Amino acid sequence: MAVRRKVDPAAGRAALVRWVAAAASGGGGGRGDAEGSGGGRGDAEGSGGRDGGVDRETLAAAVRFTLEELAQRAPGRSVEVRVPPFGAVQAIEGPRHTRGTPANVVEMDAATWLSLAAGLVTWEDAQASHAITASGARADLSSWLPLPLPR
Repeated sequence: MAVRRKVDPAAGRAALVRWVAAAASGGGGGRGDAEGSGGGRGDAEGSGGRDGGVDRETLAAAVRFTLEELAQRAPGRSVEVRVPPFGAVQAIEGPRHTRGTPANVVEMDAATWLSLAAGLVTWEDAQASHAITASGARADLSSWLPLPLPR
């Protein structure tokens, strides 16, 4: 089943490029460390300045675009990936989740997600810094990240 896009791919790529550029220039995102990570959860206001120094609209577009890219590249419904408050997707083949809390859940803040999606931090480093909350046997996205996206 095709992923229903909410974010125009061109606008999403542009938002991601702006976030990566801001993060690379010291905007605070892309660090992948525990300091200021909000314990792996939070939003742009509560992320300790790790939003990459971009406005909330750009941050939201970049997150939603990359979540949609993951769902397109790893179709399925066995893992729910959450990046509050911006979005969540179900992805990766396996037992389908239909009701209640999914058995496989991955949750993190926007800066951690974008850092992983863009390849600025590895899955292992983000887990080691406790920037990711993951539960379930399939809740490992390392084989899907980073996403093949423009840098």
